[in-house]
Amino acid sequence: MRKRVSIVILGLLMLFSLAGLSGCSQKKMTTDSWSTIKQNKRVVVGLDDSFVPMGFRAKDGQLKGFDIDLARAVFKRYGIKVDFQTIDWSMNATELRNHTIDLIWNGYTVTPERKRVVRFSDDYLQNKQILVTLKKNNINSFQQMKEKELGVQTGSSGYSSLESNPKLLKQYIHKQTPVLYDTFNEAFIDLNAGRIQGMLIDRVYANYYIAHQANRKDYQVTQGNFAPENFAVGMRKSDKTMQKKINASLRVLYKDGTIAKISRKWFGEDDTINPANYGN
Repeated sequence: MRKRVSIVILGLLMLFSLAGLSGCSQKKMTTDSWSTIKQNKRVVVGLDDSFVPMGFRAKDGQLKGFDIDLARAVFKRYGIKVDFQTIDWSMNATELRNHTIDLIWNGYTVTPERKRVVRFSDDYLQNKQILVTLKKNNINSFQQMKEKELGVQTGSSGYSSLESNPKLLKQYIHKQTPVLYDTFNEAFIDLNAGRIQGMLIDRVYANYYIAHQANRKDYQVTQGNFAPENFAVGMRKSDKTMQKKINASLRVLYKDGTIAKISRKWFGEDDTINPANYGN
């Protein structure tokens, strides 16, 4: 009898424990994390460390790039250290939800689909999807990609644009299906080797990458008609205070010329937009 009672009590304790854990997990998902971040003086940014020039691993192993500099400048105003965590880019929203990271900040494009699961800061930089090919293949338009292989990064805004606007480019490519890559670096390798004939890629990445290649004259860039995109910082839906703090800092850095200075450092020109005009 005692043994049976003990088993029942143990079972109840386990149920209460699981309920408590579930409650804690749910509370964690719905809690504004700013007070904790401010107290710990640490925030974790998730990124794909191969996305030049926004955030990438340089030859010396250090993380560098436009968004690296901007994130540090934004949080320096609050005395908060920025730690950068490399993630599988296609899993960025999951990593955010699991609290592995606090922010998605790496050339992160604002889209209607992402807005459903992520809270965005004000926009700060404009981008566009372009087609990159090799000049020797004589591809000067989207139509000339007919029955040819197109490379796209998994989970990228380029993939979203391709799928949501099938008549612009998707209808022409081989089997109307792109070849998916974890990173643009891998796609460039296959492009140079002839395994694919084109890449749909962020303009900021393509321009920087091509400019730093010895064979840069071999590449052809086609603009096409994809709509411009804006970059912003992604965070959990519950982080309303984080959004306000980041927006306030972005606007100060825009007004005092810091963002323009960072842009000229990485792009050679000021490609920034006034965040106050593109609020989310």
